[in-house]
Amino acid sequence: MTETVNSLFESGLERYNAGEGPDSLIPVFKQLCDRFPKNAAAWSCLAWLYLLDNQAERAYKVALKGTKIDANAPQARVNLAVAMLETGQTGVRKHIDTVKQMMATDSQVRQDVFDSIEDGLSRKPDWDSLKRVKQWLSEESMF
Repeated sequence: MTETVNSLFESGLERYNAGEGPDSLIPVFKQLCDRFPKNAAAWSCLAWLYLLDNQAERAYKVALKGTKIDANAPQARVNLAVAMLETGQTGVRKHIDTVKQMMATDSQVRQDVFDSIEDGLSRKPDWDSLKRVKQWLSEESMF
């Protein structure tokens, strides 16, 4: 079963990296989440796709679920922060601070987070809430 999850997930990521858009990938990751509801990475990808597709309310619900499954997933927290900004939620700063702490202790996490942000901005250049998150994550922290 794990092999099936991994192969489906990897196939979806390959398609995304090849430039496929959210319209065709949302059903793929939705099916992954339905079939494997404890796969935090799949929930994170689905939230990201919803954000790219301007479906902030859905992204918020999915991102929240992803962070409940894995509270230590930096991308899930970034997705949640962006979705919160786009839906007018409060409490964004605690997620930003958590990601900043993760990035401060692991340079690969930092690189991955900023690579993801750059990918998002290349696909959606006018994404103001992601630009704000990027700015906040780039600021010197007090840790």
